[in-house]
Amino acid sequence: MNYVIGPLLFIVLAFSIYYKVQNQTSLQQTKDMLHGAVQGTNGWLIIASLLLMFLNWGLEAKKWQILVRRIQPVNFYMAYRAILSGLSLSLFLPNGLGDYAGRLVYMEEGKRLKSVTLTLVGSMAQLAITLAAGLAGLLFLKANAWQHLAVLEGLSFFLINGLVFIIAVGTLLLLFLYFKLSWLTLLVEKIPFVYRYKFMIENLESISSKDLTRILLLSATRFCVFVVQYLVMFHIFNVQLPLADAAATVCVLFLVLAILPTIPVADLGMRGEAGLQLFGILTVNKLGIVATTAGIWMLNLILPAVAGSLFMVGIKLFRNR
Repeated sequence: MNYVIGPLLFIVLAFSIYYKVQNQTSLQQTKDMLHGAVQGTNGWLIIASLLLMFLNWGLEAKKWQILVRRIQPVNFYMAYRAILSGLSLSLFLPNGLGDYAGRLVYMEEGKRLKSVTLTLVGSMAQLAITLAAGLAGLLFLKANAWQHLAVLEGLSFFLINGLVFIIAVGTLLLLFLYFKLSWLTLLVEKIPFVYRYKFMIENLESISSKDLTRILLLSATRFCVFVVQYLVMFHIFNVQLPLADAAATVCVLFLVLAILPTIPVADLGMRGEAGLQLFGILTVNKLGIVATTAGIWMLNLILPAVAGSLFMVGIKLFRNR
C-alpha cells in the first residue's frame, strides 16, 4: 500500500490538473497576453510574481509548522511539502477539505486527527484577516470609488451597508473566538458526545496568546502578498487603476471568494466574473482583468498543486508495522 498509493495519487492528480486546465476558456487569452508581456519589459515582474508565490506558501508552511510542533516537530521543508500536497488535493474538494487530508499524511500515526484541528486554527486566522481586509476594502470603496453610483449591478447601497454590518459583526466574533480558543475548548469538552473525541481538540488549550498573535501576523503578511501579486499582475497586463482603489478592490474580491463555497480548480470562471464585476467599476480593460485573474489562478494554485502532486509520490500512509 505504501508503494502504490503515492504514485497512483500522483497519476490521478496530474491527469486531472492537466484536463481541467486545458478546459479553461480564458487561459489561451492569458497565454497570449503573457507572451506579449515577456517580450516587453515586464520579465522582471513575472519573476517577482513567482518569488511572491514561493513566499506565499512559505508563510503558510511556517504557520502550520508553528501549530503542529505541539504534537510533532516538523522541519520547514516537510511543512512546505505538506502545504503543497494539501493544495493539490484541495483543488478537487470544496472549501479546502483536501487541504487537511494532504497535510495529515505527513504526520505520524496517532497524531493525524489531532493535526486537523490545529490546521483549522491556521485557516481560522486567515479567514479573520480576509474578513477584516475585505471589510476595510468595502468601507474605502463605498466612501470613494462607489460614492457616485446609485446601484452596483443590482446591489443598492442599503444592501451594501447591511453587508458591511454583518461582516463587521462576523469578524469581531471570529477574532474573539480565535483568542479564546482555550476557553472554548474547555467549554466544548463538557458536551457529553464530544468528550470521547477530546484527544482531537485538547491540544488547542496549549496554544499560547503569543503563538496565536504570531499566526495572525503571518496570515496578515500572507494576505499582503496576495494583494501585491494582484497589483503586479495588473501592471503586467496593462490594467491601469489607482493604487489604493485597486488594493481595496482586491481585498473585496478575496472576501467574496472566501464567503462563496467553491472548488478551486473549477472556480476560474467565477473568479473571472467576480473580478469583472468589481474591477469593471474602475477600468474598461476587461481582457486585462480576465488575464490577471487567470494568471493569479495559475500562479497561486495550479503551479504549486503540480509540485504538490509530485511530493505525493513519496508519501507513506503507514509507518508502523
